[in-house]
Amino acid sequence: MVITPINNGIVIDHITAGKAMVLYDILKLSELDCAVAIIMNVDSVKMGKKDIIKIDKVFDLNFDAVGYIDPGATVNIIRDGRLDKRRHLGLPETVTGVIACRNPRCITSTEQELPQVFRLTDREKRIYRCIYCESKAKNH
Repeated sequence: MVITPINNGIVIDHITAGKAMVLYDILKLSELDCAVAIIMNVDSVKMGKKDIIKIDKVFDLNFDAVGYIDPGATVNIIRDGRLDKRRHLGLPETVTGVIACRNPRCITSTEQELPQVFRLTDREKRIYRCIYCESKAKNH
């Protein structure tokens, strides 16, 4: 299989095998007006298997969403065919607009304009809680 290099765009690399489609959905990549390549189960020396997403456009990527789904992922910004920036992600302290609160009595259920904000409360167990009602977020 041949995947051509991109001239200007974003490469999300070192995605845990099987998580590329979750990222695709959460980042709403289907709404972009450019080519998006999802390469799954690629052999990797470090990871065994990994996924890669290549986006043929530079745009404001939600790094917190990527870090929430897969904190081991790497984001590479490509400009003029060269690596411009590389960002190693980790678990973000807060995640906004990615997770919806499951508590039907949470203020975000009735006040739709309030942002859905979750704060990392346990790094080891990857637990996020709603900042309004303290409900635990479902893990991805």
